[in-house]
Formats: sequence, structure tokens, C-alpha cells
Amino acid sequence: MTEQLPKGYSPRLYNQDLGPLPQKWNWYNIFAFWMSDVHSVGGYVFAASLFALGLASWQVLIALLAGICIVQLIANLVAKPSQQAAVPYPVICRLAFGVFGANIPAVIRGLIAVAWYGIQTYLASSALIIVVLRFFPQMAVYAEPHFAGLSYLGWFGFLSLWTLQALVFWAGMESIRRFIDWAGPIVYAVMFALAGWIVWKAGWANISFTLAEKSLSGWQAFGQIIVATALVVSYFSGPTLNFGDFSRYCRTMKDVRRGNFWGLPVNFLAFSLVTVVIVSGTLPVFGEMLHDPIATVSRIDNDMAVLLGAFAFVTATIGINIVANFVSPAFDFANVAPSKISWRAGGMIAAVASIFITPWNLFNNPLMIHYTLDILAAFIGPLFGILLVDYYLVKKQKIDVDALFDDSPSGRYYFDGGVNWTAVKALVPATLVGVAITFTPALQGMANFAWFTGCFLGGLFFLVLARREQVRAPAPMVAG
Repeated sequence: MTEQLPKGYSPRLYNQDLGPLPQKWNWYNIFAFWMSDVHSVGGYVFAASLFALGLASWQVLIALLAGICIVQLIANLVAKPSQQAAVPYPVICRLAFGVFGANIPAVIRGLIAVAWYGIQTYLASSALIIVVLRFFPQMAVYAEPHFAGLSYLGWFGFLSLWTLQALVFWAGMESIRRFIDWAGPIVYAVMFALAGWIVWKAGWANISFTLAEKSLSGWQAFGQIIVATALVVSYFSGPTLNFGDFSRYCRTMKDVRRGNFWGLPVNFLAFSLVTVVIVSGTLPVFGEMLHDPIATVSRIDNDMAVLLGAFAFVTATIGINIVANFVSPAFDFANVAPSKISWRAGGMIAAVASIFITPWNLFNNPLMIHYTLDILAAFIGPLFGILLVDYYLVKKQKIDVDALFDDSPSGRYYFDGGVNWTAVKALVPATLVGVAITFTPALQGMANFAWFTGCFLGGLFFLVLARREQVRAPAPMVAG
């Protein structure tokens, strides 16, 4: 891959995908991004789970709003450096970790995305197969596990969705923007129609905003509200960490903040309320409570409704997988070797890797998924803390954009051999604490707060070390 390099830019650090790009996105594009991220089978199940914690409906709403407002604040903070410099998450990581050390947080986020990309694709394909078997019950003979733990029908569903997602991704970032602009509203249209049908069949009197069999009160309820708030923040931590991959395209931070407001608290609240209406209504309508939206749609006695519903939720899964688990590793892996790996190549590396990890086996082995994903997730909190403390407190919101692509020893972000060991020293102990919390039975009560613990410790360790070692802050080249 050959391209004209800007003066002073190293081919080991730059390609056109990683460098500053024109900023054309408006607030609606960010709103649509969050709609695609929220409107998924996973988001549906998660939203329903919040109403099954034993809390009263108003208590759930308090937790939901508190959690999503924290996410909104974090998203605004994460967005600013990338919007300011017009570069993606892994390039912004060079501020804190050094021009080569940035590969550490980039690869960590990329590996998490690969695993979830495969799992989300598998779950959506499994739901799709439910619909296929409704129309073609004779295909059931192909639904038994065969090759690598997956049935012929399973392979057909998985590879079909895998290919659809790859085609959307390969079309480029502008096509992805157009796709997510309409994907979210389509899901809303189907959700509202499904909720209306459920209420019509069940009767409003049979709709409950509490899905739990028991209710909590007093301090138990208060503790569960705090847990629910933490769960919301943790759920959004992955896409929020690399939100800069999208905020870099925005014209102004005002657009980002407005899009985050409509896409997070307003959108998530509306989606959650519609979800609980549907899930609650499945009990009187079908005789059992269904938490899977495609399973719910497949039970409707109207073939056209089933097809439209399945199409909407498959579209939703493609949307979240692309914005949360395809674009991210594309930039992350391209950052490792920009002169050899383009954005498209990085994305396809992630997509192919998602097949070889056989996500169906990973998902069906809770112990394996626990050890694999929870260890990787233990890095996320500390990375937030380090990156935010570095940008806002150490660098004082100032970025030398050209120096982000300079690998000379005199470069502003070269540090020691291209690595800022201060960031690494802060990351390791903060991550180990997160791993200890996750895997120590005596600390299980803190597991839901691992993100907060990691974020606080990562930021604190970095701030103390940075001030002690007098890590130099850049001159005011591009001020926020």
C-alpha cells in the first residue's frame, strides 16, 4: 500500500484511515450510532433484566437514568480528544501510552471486539434459525450439531450474517453512516408495532413494569439500585471506550453532546420501557415470559409480521456489530502496522478471527467465556481512567496532532522507545485488582463495580506517577 505521507509523518504510524479526516457528521449521526448500539437482541435482554431485579418500576427508572447519565458524561469526555484532533481511539491512545505503546490498549480493545463480534453474530444467527424453522420445519434435520460444534443450518445462518456484515463494512465508513441512520428507526417502528400488538392481545391491565417474582425494600432495594446503575455503565463500557472512532467525524462537540443526549438517556429510556411492555405482555399472550425478541416475533400468527420482525432485529444486530465490534478492531489492528494493514484489512482480520474462535463453543461454555472475556474486560476500566486523566489533567486538553505520527526519538509522544512506561505501570496493577475482584469468591460483591474500581485506580496511579516522573505535557498546538 503506497500513499503520499504528510511531511514528518512516519509510515509506521500513519495511513489515510488513521490520519485526520474531514468532519461532516452532525448530531443525528451520533444519535443513530447509539440507536444502533442499543437496539439489539442483547440490548433488549439487558433492558428487560433491569426490570427483573426485584425493584419497583420507579426504582428501576432511577437506576436506569443514573447509569445512562453517567455513560453520557463519560461518552462526552471520551469524545472530545478524537473530535478535536479528528483521529480515532488508537491514535489518541498515543497521547498517554506513546506512539508504539498505544498498541497495548488498541489490541486489548480489538480482542474484546473480536470475541463479541463472533458471539453477537452467533446469537443473531440462532434467532434467525428459529424463524427459518417456522417456515421450513423440514429443515430441522439439519439443525443437529455437525462440524466444529455447529449444525449445517447453524453454519448457514452464521455465515449468512457474517457475509452481510462484511459487505456493509467493506462499503466504507460513509455507507456505515447511512446504514445506521435508518437501522435504528426501523427497529423502533417494529418495536412500537410489536408493543401495540402485545397490549391489544394482553390488555393493558395485564402489563406489569416489574418482571421479578419477588420485590425488595429498604436497604436491599437501595443496594440493588446501585448495582443496577453500575450494570448500565458496565454494559456500555466497550463501545464508549472507542467512541472516539465515531466522534472524530463530528463537526463540533456541540453535535456530539446533542447526539449523546438523544441517543443515550432519551433513547435508552424509551427502548427500555417499550421492551418491558413487550416482555411483560408475553406471559398472558403466550403463557410464558419470552426475553428474546425474535422468539417473541416467531410466535405471532402472521407470517408477514414474523418476516418483518425478524428482518428488523437482524438489521439491529448488524448495526450494533458494525458500530461496536467491527469498526473498533479495524482501527485497532490497522494501528499496529499502518503501512501494511488498512482499515478494511484490519476489519477483515477481526471478522475472520471471529470464525476461528468458534464463538458458539465459547458462548456455550460459561467458564471459558468468563475467563476469556472477564480478564480482557478488567483492562477497560483502567484504560478509561488513564486516558481521561492524561488528556484532561496531565496534557490539559492540548494535542500536538503532527507528533502523534512522529516516531523520531525527539518526538513529543515518543517517550522511552515509543512507550510511555508510566501508563503501563498504572495499567498493570489497576488491571490486576480488577481481575482479583472478578475471580476471588470473597470479593464477588464488588464484581459489579469492577469498572469503577479499575477506572479510579488506573487514573489515580497514572496521575501520581506522571507527576512524580514529570512526564512532559505538549505545547498548546491544538487547544480544546
